[in-house]
Amino acid sequence: MWDKIALTLLIIGGINWGLVGIFNFDLVAWLFGGTDSIISRAIYIIVAISAIWCISLLFRSDQRLIEAADS
Repeated sequence: MWDKIALTLLIIGGINWGLVGIFNFDLVAWLFGGTDSIISRAIYIIVAISAIWCISLLFRSDQRLIEAADS
């Protein structure tokens, strides 16, 4: 469950960065009152934590894939 939440937040963050890069438009800042607002900063921090969490996905072996390969 945590993996899916982290991936979802990371996708949202990636889309936001894409908007910043392509259109110079920060959707999070626009929705929550600028980059300096507490809510925007909290969202940026949560997305960063999600990215750190997702690093662990690179080093885990998925038990379902191992079982499928054995059968």
